[in-house]
Amino acid sequence: MFGYLRPMQGELKVRELERFKACYCGLCHALGKKYGFAARFVLSYELVFLSMLLWGEDETPQIKRRRCIASPCLRKRYCTSTIALDSCAGYNVILFWWKLRDTIADEPYVKSIPHRFLSLVMSGAYKRAARELPAFDEKVREELRGLDEFESTKESSLDASADKFARILSATVPNSMPEEKRRPLLEILYHIGRWIYIIDACDDYCDDVKSGGFNPVAAEFPPETENLPGEAAAWLRTTLTHSNNLIGAAFELLPENAWTQTVGNVIYNGMPEVCERICDGTWKQWKKGIN
Repeated sequence: MFGYLRPMQGELKVRELERFKACYCGLCHALGKKYGFAARFVLSYELVFLSMLLWGEDETPQIKRRRCIASPCLRKRYCTSTIALDSCAGYNVILFWWKLRDTIADEPYVKSIPHRFLSLVMSGAYKRAARELPAFDEKVREELRGLDEFESTKESSLDASADKFARILSATVPNSMPEEKRRPLLEILYHIGRWIYIIDACDDYCDDVKSGGFNPVAAEFPPETENLPGEAAAWLRTTLTHSNNLIGAAFELLPENAWTQTVGNVIYNGMPEVCERICDGTWKQWKKGIN
């Protein structure tokens, strides 16, 4: 799911990179422990980023080693369970489930068969996550329903559609959090959600134009060819950079935690690089080179 919120690994210190990998593995273990083996396959960089962002400032990552299905011979480092990791595991399952249901609704029956099978496999994990996080599940359901209705109208705009999606990530901020921390987090996650929605639409632009599927960027900038028009790329760079700058400004107001350097790397290095790669059409090739 997605995969846009990733650090620039070459800009991280060796220790920071190893800890980031441990956090990634920690969320994978949390998914498996809470929601079953299949849930590990829905792990996303976005939720790893969110877990680091929501991490308690007085909480030190506890790192252990163990074997897993991805590394049956060599024990790998992973962060043990925390409130942030456990919560983000649930968010990850719920977000994946509703994205899956949205894909099934949009595709012809034959083409949707693999997604329908995956839906059956993930139904138990989703039900458990929805029981544990009912308010978030209802918020995702509500906003995606509104987004579907909004996208189906001719009056819909890219900004207004992105606003609907942005409200989903904002819902991950606990109401019980101190206001001085909660307010910048709401700002960060709102603009992260907006950024992801627009960047994902840019990433899917060519495929959607070829298939005739709905794409909010194509609706705003009708395609002249199958590639993203130059006018659209310039506008998108501007609006995505604006959101990125607002994210950075709010991030500076947060108290530091164990992941501050890595989160800053994603915001100041990773997001601008992904934006540029997607706008100039080199994203998929570049992503293969770093995985």
